[in-house]
Amino acid sequence: MTQVTGGFAELDLLPSIVAAVIATGYEEPSPIQAQAIPMILAGHDVIGQAQTGTGKTAAFALPILSRIDPAKREPQVLVLAPTRELALQVATAFETYSKQMPGVNVIAVYGGAPMGPQLKAIRQGAQIIVATPGRLCDHLRRDENMLSTVHHLVLDEADEMLKLGFMDDLEVIFNAMPESRQTVLFSATLPASIRAIAERHLREPKHIKIAAKTQTVTAIEQAHLMVHADQKIPAVLSLLEVEDFDALIAFVRTKQATLDVTSALEAKGYKVAALNGDIAQNQRERVIESLKDGRLDIVVATDVAARGLDVPRITHVFNIDMPYDPESYVHRIGRTGRAGREGRALLLVTPRERRMLQVIERVTGQKVAEARLPNAQQVLDARIRKLTAGLQPLVATAEASHGELLDRLVADLACDPRALASALLAKVTQGQSLSLAELEREQPLVPGGGPQRERAPRGEFRERDASRGDPRERRAPMPLGEGRVRCRTALGLRDGIAARNLLGAILNEGGLAREAIGRIQVRETFSLVELPEEGLERLLGKLKDTRVGGKQLKLRRYRED
Repeated sequence: MTQVTGGFAELDLLPSIVAAVIATGYEEPSPIQAQAIPMILAGHDVIGQAQTGTGKTAAFALPILSRIDPAKREPQVLVLAPTRELALQVATAFETYSKQMPGVNVIAVYGGAPMGPQLKAIRQGAQIIVATPGRLCDHLRRDENMLSTVHHLVLDEADEMLKLGFMDDLEVIFNAMPESRQTVLFSATLPASIRAIAERHLREPKHIKIAAKTQTVTAIEQAHLMVHADQKIPAVLSLLEVEDFDALIAFVRTKQATLDVTSALEAKGYKVAALNGDIAQNQRERVIESLKDGRLDIVVATDVAARGLDVPRITHVFNIDMPYDPESYVHRIGRTGRAGREGRALLLVTPRERRMLQVIERVTGQKVAEARLPNAQQVLDARIRKLTAGLQPLVATAEASHGELLDRLVADLACDPRALASALLAKVTQGQSLSLAELEREQPLVPGGGPQRERAPRGEFRERDASRGDPRERRAPMPLGEGRVRCRTALGLRDGIAARNLLGAILNEGGLAREAIGRIQVRETFSLVELPEEGLERLLGKLKDTRVGGKQLKLRRYRED
């Protein structure tokens, strides 16, 4: 293994963990990491006051990974997170940092997913459990000894957990764990309720307080686009059709992704190369020189491989994969807009990454506007514009220089000039579709299901539904289940909402068991959810600040009269 010195290597972390961190592109610990890691490694309980985006996940993940025993096939670490999205994000971070630790397994436990596979993974010896409180309590009701071997507890975004009404669940979880555990608590704020938890459950905790830096990138035009994870490459191809770029750098998370995206772009005729950690330095220098002098137009890179890349002709940055943190996002998009030139940065966001987008906006202090993937007509228009631009300078001299050849080809092929021109166009466009119908079939899917549609203003949706009698709005609700009432939210298909999104949010933040929720009917402009009649008002109170897809859920009892 390569010896790494300085930065993280000076924090007494395991060499395998330091190597995994360096591979992600980090070189120096953030302020909260530099303070928290030695304290956690020393076994102290810790209270950290820090905003999301300061690097707090690595601040607790790295030292805790250094303290576990991979040979023991039993739960050793529990991280509690307020939402499913954060739980998945933290679990992914643990997996990334433990890549060079054979035998370490991580399981994310949250509502809206089957309980069986979660329970099986825990029983098979996952050492690290990242869970939302409500779902973990569901498991504890089935196996009260599940956490008896856990000696490291982390409460991530503790203030958010209390806002969501998880206080009772937290007490159940505390009581199910050994008293000798190490407890680490991170919270953006420290209200009285958090201090009360610390007094009851932490032992002489060390205190850390870090203020998040506000970073600005005002010189660069930014936008995000919602896509499904498996539709990223088609989305990138569509964007490249309509974006007027000189040179472009596209960021992905993994070495393999650099190769996959590069291969897809090469197949479409783009001058593109990959940059990743396996690229030798001399080859890296050749790629950068080729980008500078125009032999290449696109580079697909990981964060670590693109470090120090400074090419003034880069007009666009595509964030194909979401960066690990806001600081990486700022570094990425800073590759464009140089030397007084305009820059444009586009970020592809999958439904489960909406929360990270909000974090980026909060830390940078700027709104990243939502854009739409180009539709078939826009792609067709762009292709025709490029074709026209390429033919324009040839038209003036073509008849004088090729008139006789044209006459001969028309005679030899026994066709009229229009048919010959069509054949030559097909040849010059290399089979590229110039039919609107074909392009519509090629359009990538967007969250919400189906090919991308033009989104009309809300008022136009209502007018259309009333005049056409949209069957999705008109059909009657299904019969109610026993002991349930129907509730309504203004979120629907047009908001990119699916039934699983609503189910996950309600299970995750309402603290319900899956069987307590009945049918969920998602319509164009609203959705209906069956909830237990008993305790409904308390449940709606717990859900009042819940957001789905970045928008407030705002569930209300549905009056069907």
